[in-house]
Amino acid sequence: MAKKQQRTMWFCTQCGADSPKWVGRCPACGQWNTMVEEKVGPASSSAAPLSSRTKSTPKTVNAIEAVDEPRIVMPSQELNRVLGGGLVRGSIVLLGGEPGIGKSTLVLQNLLAIRSRKILYVSGEESATQLKLRADRIGRGSDNVYIVCETSLENILSHIDNVEPEIVVVDSIQTIATDTLDSSAGSVGQVRECAAALLRYAKESGVPVLLIGHINKEGTLAGPKVLEHIVDAVLQFEGDRQYMYRLLRAIKNRFGSTAEIGIYEMCQRGLREVTNPSEMLMSTGKDELSGVAVGVSLEGIRPFLIEVQALVSSAAYGTPQRSVTGFDGRRTNMLLAVLEKRVGFKLGAKDVFLNIAGGLKVNDPALDLAVIAAILSSNVDMTIPHGWCMAGEVGLTGEIRPVTRIEQRIAEAQKLGMTDMLIPESNIKGFDTSKLTIRLHQVGKVADAFRVLFG
Repeated sequence: MAKKQQRTMWFCTQCGADSPKWVGRCPACGQWNTMVEEKVGPASSSAAPLSSRTKSTPKTVNAIEAVDEPRIVMPSQELNRVLGGGLVRGSIVLLGGEPGIGKSTLVLQNLLAIRSRKILYVSGEESATQLKLRADRIGRGSDNVYIVCETSLENILSHIDNVEPEIVVVDSIQTIATDTLDSSAGSVGQVRECAAALLRYAKESGVPVLLIGHINKEGTLAGPKVLEHIVDAVLQFEGDRQYMYRLLRAIKNRFGSTAEIGIYEMCQRGLREVTNPSEMLMSTGKDELSGVAVGVSLEGIRPFLIEVQALVSSAAYGTPQRSVTGFDGRRTNMLLAVLEKRVGFKLGAKDVFLNIAGGLKVNDPALDLAVIAAILSSNVDMTIPHGWCMAGEVGLTGEIRPVTRIEQRIAEAQKLGMTDMLIPESNIKGFDTSKLTIRLHQVGKVADAFRVLFG
């Protein structure tokens, strides 16, 4: 009997859609030049008949017994916060981030601090010596963390059977390949099949699996989109390698909220948790300077204070410059237009430079009021009094609109010793302010805020 020949298919690296021939643009997601060639085996005709398959029994919602998922508490409280309380048994978690951002350091640092569980760390990128050097740099050793350098899925599963770990880490999923496919590691088919095999192991054994993944030049996780659908949680490790701070946020989480974030600081001995980021994002200098305002921002559901710095000067050349770091440049131009049209400040012939201290990128519209206050402070060369902060969204008509979670913002400002806070008008209806030590100033227009700040 003649052996069935393998056939060639084209798969999209972005969404995993297949095509019998090469096309320049993916018909499913519309991305250009994302189709890669892979060899696939012949379709199997040995599927079991429908009548012989195991049938499930439908149940009503009230008949299903709700059981709390047991969790493995990790040493890092910031990681537990993002995961929703810890690692759920039998879950599979994908951690992604830019090269060199600290993904492997974060995972290894937590694993080395766990003393009561047997852990298997599978590395497809680094040697055992390199991992040992990293562990020495972190300053921790362990007798219960087993390191194996392997890229074959079948060998990895064999090591898992021999070690019988309680936590499995694969670094990274793009380097793992299975012998059942002829394509190279990192291809759409390999990533999909290897992730599916590790998912089956996690669900059958109840052992949590941590996958470390690469990202592409667009900043999204590399591989097929089905990879993010397979896993239970997708964590993104963000930040700039030129700065100390790193943000860990959940893009998807079946066992917790996606609104929580964790903040870390990169140090010589690894990553350090930042439990109070507001104190680190604000300058400690006692000299009062113009062009500096403090805004109360939210990252997820976590409030913290951010220092906004602005510099307004006469344009040295014919065309004024607009330079923005850490904030949306188009939104800054909109706020400048509001100041010129609604308040009467002529900024069209002046250079405006705006910077969010600490190297963070902030998209919270509640920071609008702090941005405008910093620009006005630099323009009139008057300092904002020490101990003042603000939160409010600015509309096109010059009104200051209410913001979300104002109670949490006020509590954070009071905790850090702020004495006065500008808030939108009627934003604290139903909120008991009798026990507050911070003075609240309600403003409805940008002009009102200017009069309160600068008299």
